[in-house]
Amino acid sequence: MANIKAKISVTVRTFNEENNIRDCLESVGWADEIIVVDAQSTDSTVAIAREYTDKVIVRPWAGHIATSQFATDQAANRWVFSIDADERVSPSLRDEILALDLDSTPHDAFDMPRLHFFMRRWIKHSGWYPDRNIRLYRKDRCRWGGYAPHDKIQVPGSLGKLKGDLFHYIYRDLAHFAATKNSYSTLTAEDHFRNGRRATLVHFTLRPLWSFFSRYLLRLGVLDGLAGFVICVMEAHCVFMKYVKLWALQNGMRRFNEK
Repeated sequence: MANIKAKISVTVRTFNEENNIRDCLESVGWADEIIVVDAQSTDSTVAIAREYTDKVIVRPWAGHIATSQFATDQAANRWVFSIDADERVSPSLRDEILALDLDSTPHDAFDMPRLHFFMRRWIKHSGWYPDRNIRLYRKDRCRWGGYAPHDKIQVPGSLGKLKGDLFHYIYRDLAHFAATKNSYSTLTAEDHFRNGRRATLVHFTLRPLWSFFSRYLLRLGVLDGLAGFVICVMEAHCVFMKYVKLWALQNGMRRFNEK
């Protein structure tokens, strides 16, 4: 497991993650460097993080993309692995990463499946799996882009694929799920509005219906039991809220305060 030549830096963004950060950092203990960028937590997140690394940077939140890029820029190594506090590197993914020959690989980055834990079960369908995410990348060739809150690594060259799962303990409970989706729909609507996108009646009528049926039937959410039904309903509701908020913005209604 120690045959890797290229060193890897791990970056983590945090804000009030005292219940998650320890398990997260334990799962990346194999890394050559760990960098935590904290958005001024008011709990014990920073103190716990400092048990694992002396590279803990506390600064005001600058947005998803800017914060991810800032964390990457602090890395001393060319290869960077980005992880969120509510995620864990599975043993199989760890071994797969450490077996890579990163000095000679033709790839600029690697993606991997992300497996979500919700309502006391691992979700294998509902459009939530395999949910491949790019997390291992060369900082000299890749940069963060996308749109809030869905920041994403932009890969100019070849993308490799890993098989091991990145575990994601996605929501604490149903209230957390609902609050997060409400916040995300606001951020997405405001981003779309700034970039000139506009909503029509079709967007917040037919698109939510399609979101539910495609997830529940075509993507087999029905096999995830009650959790799958809840996910498909909530995801459809988020689509509705995103477009109705965009419609409100383009018609001069007040902006939304929730973040």
